Amino acid sequence: MRQDPAPRRGRYPLRLRRRPVPWQHQRPTWREARPALIAGVLKRALARPSGNWYVLGASTDVRPTRPLSGTVAGVEVVVWRDATGRLVGGPGACPHLGAPLADSPVRCGTLVCHWHGLALEGTAFAGWEPFPVHDDGVLVWVRLDAVGQEPSTPAPVLPVRPARATSLTSVWRGVGICEPEDVVANRLDPWHGAWFHPYSFVDLTVVGAPGDGEDDDRFAVDVSFRLAGRLVVPVRAEFTAPEPRTVVMHITEGEGTGSVVESHATPLGPDEHGRPRTAVVEAVLATSDRPGFPVARRLAPALRPLMRAAAGRLWRDDLAYAERRRQLRDQGRFPG
Repeated sequence: MRQDPAPRRGRYPLRLRRRPVPWQHQRPTWREARPALIAGVLKRALARPSGNWYVLGASTDVRPTRPLSGTVAGVEVVVWRDATGRLVGGPGACPHLGAPLADSPVRCGTLVCHWHGLALEGTAFAGWEPFPVHDDGVLVWVRLDAVGQEPSTPAPVLPVRPARATSLTSVWRGVGICEPEDVVANRLDPWHGAWFHPYSFVDLTVVGAPGDGEDDDRFAVDVSFRLAGRLVVPVRAEFTAPEPRTVVMHITEGEGTGSVVESHATPLGPDEHGRPRTAVVEAVLATSDRPGFPVARRLAPALRPLMRAAAGRLWRDDLAYAERRRQLRDQGRFPG
């Protein structure tokens, strides 16, 4: 994988672009974004083991008095915290008469069905069997062996992350009419960034990409994040797919080195028209050794809505990309 010299980190985190290139005059990337290359990297990503783990949502979404619920590949799932704060979970239907446990409150670590008061503490009871769950401090995962049908693992496949105690974290969630592989394929095409998202990315160059058949499926990208007008933050980032439903971006050089953006794709099941639905859960763990970064962390409650809004804007377009890919694939018209 070829790599050019990485961007240097300057004295100040922001830079002023000298001569911005108009969108229509930037260098075309379609020759480099070869469908066969992307399809090969995607195929190898889909073949990696996941241990049957699926992202359900953010850790902060599991409230002391309310559970977190969702559907994974058509399976209703509910999770909550027991009296010790430990995450527990299982099927989202009450074993008594099938009430939706998502609508039930948590009292002293016990989930109490709001139909007839059946209480669940997270252990097997009356035919209700718990699912293995995992809280990594940022995201909540559930293991569904009957869905994944792979050899199970005790914990999900997690990327290298910055220390959470020194990071600014944010989680965004959205839903698209597509399969998880369409979301992953979108992230394994870094060449579209400055063309499809000019409001966020400029001066994007893929400086390293896998060769056909290589095991090191790693993309290296030099890109500037646009803040306002000519004001940008240049970085080098690497994209990898550690498991079949996750793509991770690590900032390896420039401002925010060590920061991570994780894009997770969770199948939900078909909609009322039989079309597949996938939830995208994107976790950002931003870090910096700048002296002012601890101040930014203290402002996290005000910054997180802005971070989620930025992620939502990007994914509005990227989910349209993934949905279009699914449509073309279903019609047998997708190249690759």
